[in-house]
Amino acid sequence: MKAAVYERYGPPEVLQIKEVAKPVPKDNEVLIKIFATTVTAEDPKQRGLSFPPLIRIPFGIMFGFKKPRKKILGFELAGEIKSLGRNVKRFNIGDKVYGYTGLSFGAYAEYKCMPENGLFSKMPTNLNYEEAAAIPNGTLTSLVFLKKKGGIQPGEKVLIYGASGAVGTASVQLAKYFGASVTGVCSTKNLDLVKSLGADKGN
Repeated sequence: MKAAVYERYGPPEVLQIKEVAKPVPKDNEVLIKIFATTVTAEDPKQRGLSFPPLIRIPFGIMFGFKKPRKKILGFELAGEIKSLGRNVKRFNIGDKVYGYTGLSFGAYAEYKCMPENGLFSKMPTNLNYEEAAAIPNGTLTSLVFLKKKGGIQPGEKVLIYGASGAVGTASVQLAKYFGASVTGVCSTKNLDLVKSLGADKGN
C-alpha cells in the first residue's frame, strides 16, 4: 500500500510517498481502507520536532530523538472496513467508519488496522468521508476539557476562546448540548459561523 512516510524530522519535504507493507488485522482488529484524513495542528510540530524543550524531551523518549520511531503520521480517518479479525463482533465488512488513531498514528496511509474497541464508530449517514474525518480530534479534546476537567453542568456560563477552530466549534456545540449558556470568542469573519453552531453570544 502507499503511505506518506517520514524517516527524519524536518520540513514538509521529509514526507515521501512510499510503498509499505499493508497491515493485517489481529483477532480483535478491523482493517480500514482510508478515504479521508486530516492534517491537525499537532502533525507539523511532530514532523518537525518543533516543540518547546520541556515537551521535546518526553516526546523524544516516546517517539525518538534523532529520527521518528513511528514513520506514518495522522490521527483522524474515515473509511470502509475491508476485513475483520476472527473475534470481531461489533462491525461488518463494508461498514463506513470514522475515528481517531491516538498515539498509534498511521492515518496518512491507504489502510490502517484498529482494535474493535478503539476510538472509532460507524459514520453518520448524513456525512461524507471528508466531513467525518475532521470530527474526532477536536471533539475528543473538547469533551475532555468540558466534561472531565470542567465538570460542565446545565445552566452554567461557558466562555470559549477560539470558538471557530476545530476544538472551538466542537466545544460550542457540546456546551450547548450539556445545557450551558455559551459565549464564543472568534474573529469577526467567523462570528456568523459560531452563532450558527449555537453560541448565545459572540465576541
